[in-house]
Amino acid sequence: MIGGKLVEKKKESSKGIIRLMRKFARDCHGLSAIEFAFVFPIMAALYLGGTALTQGIVIKRKVTLATRTIGDLASQDTNITNAEMDAIFTAATAVFQPYSTSSMTLTVTSLNIDNNGIATVEWSDKTVNGGARQTGRTVGSTVTLPDGVNVPNTHIIMAEGTYTYNPPVGTAYVSALPLSETFYLRPRRVTAITRSAT
Repeated sequence: MIGGKLVEKKKESSKGIIRLMRKFARDCHGLSAIEFAFVFPIMAALYLGGTALTQGIVIKRKVTLATRTIGDLASQDTNITNAEMDAIFTAATAVFQPYSTSSMTLTVTSLNIDNNGIATVEWSDKTVNGGARQTGRTVGSTVTLPDGVNVPNTHIIMAEGTYTYNPPVGTAYVSALPLSETFYLRPRRVTAITRSAT
């Protein structure tokens, strides 16, 4: 008799457990919170990654514009003085706003292309991190130019811009990205643009 009662109690308790499990399976309370806990990290990563990517694309475009600016302004001159070169670099810095120029280098170089198509540096100036003007490439050194640019017995202005982009997020997974741009422009008003202090 006692054994029978125990068996009945076990059946009732197992039915109770099954009933509770069924009730738990049907219960939808808190389901959205659980879904949110799963989805939120993915959404946050997509948002932050998209923001970093967008900023990188905008800065790359700014590097292109700043490099184009120094080349365009230099190629329109006939003789560039120190004051004019400083003004050219200042204009490029203004184009780069509102971003910091703390990891940007801009270089303007005049190249003489001889009758064999070999380009050598006539003069070169650069600015590093938006600072004061410095000497750029070594005068007399050779520069390899792309086909079609190295026209014999001509002069060309080469504008170069580099920038190291550090994403605002995810630096543990993505290292600094080097961005660069180079433009080649023919002198517009003279055959060769000269460089003087004053």
